[in-house]
Amino acid sequence: MPTSAPTLTTARLTLSAHAATDLEDCAAMWTDPRVYTMIGGQPRTREDVWIRLLRSIGQWSLFGYGSWIARDTATGHLIGELGLIEARRAIDPSIDATPETGWTLTGDAQGKGYASEALAAILAWTDARIPATTCIIDPANAPSIRLAERLGYRLRTTGTYRDAPILIFDRAAASQSPGAISAQ
Repeated sequence: MPTSAPTLTTARLTLSAHAATDLEDCAAMWTDPRVYTMIGGQPRTREDVWIRLLRSIGQWSLFGYGSWIARDTATGHLIGELGLIEARRAIDPSIDATPETGWTLTGDAQGKGYASEALAAILAWTDARIPATTCIIDPANAPSIRLAERLGYRLRTTGTYRDAPILIFDRAAASQSPGAISAQ
C-alpha cells in the first residue's frame, strides 16, 4: 500500500504528492471565485487550505490512495488538486462506502482539458486498485457534470450537503464494468 502519492505524468501535466510548499499556490486557488463558487460557495482561508493539504498527505498513509497536486510540466504552474478523498461528509444519502473522486482546478486552468487529462491518469491508476468511486457535483456545474459523464460516472441520485442540493454520481472501475470509459 503506497504511503505517498505516486507521481503520474500526462502529455502536459505532472501529478505528485502534496507538500508543505504547495500551501501558497493552493491558498491562492481557493480564494478565486471561479474555483469556489461551485464548491461550497465560499473562499477557503489559508488555515482551511492547510488542513486540506494535511488531510491529502495523511490519506495516503491511512488508505493507500488520495489526491494529487497537478502542475503544468513545462512551467510548474499549479493546475489544481485532483484525486480520491475519504471525507466522511454529512451527505444525505451517505457516500461513505465508496471513495469520492474530486477535482478542483485553478480559474486560469479551467476549460482547457486539464481535468480530463489528469483524471484519465488518476482513474487508470485507481481502476487497478479500487472497484468503484463516487463523486458529488453542484447541480448548476454543467462542465463538471459533462466531465463526470464522459469519464463513466452515472447519476445515482440527488442528495443534500450542508443544506444544499447535490448530484451523486457512481463509477465502476473500467475492469469492473464493460461500459465504463477506459482511462489511457
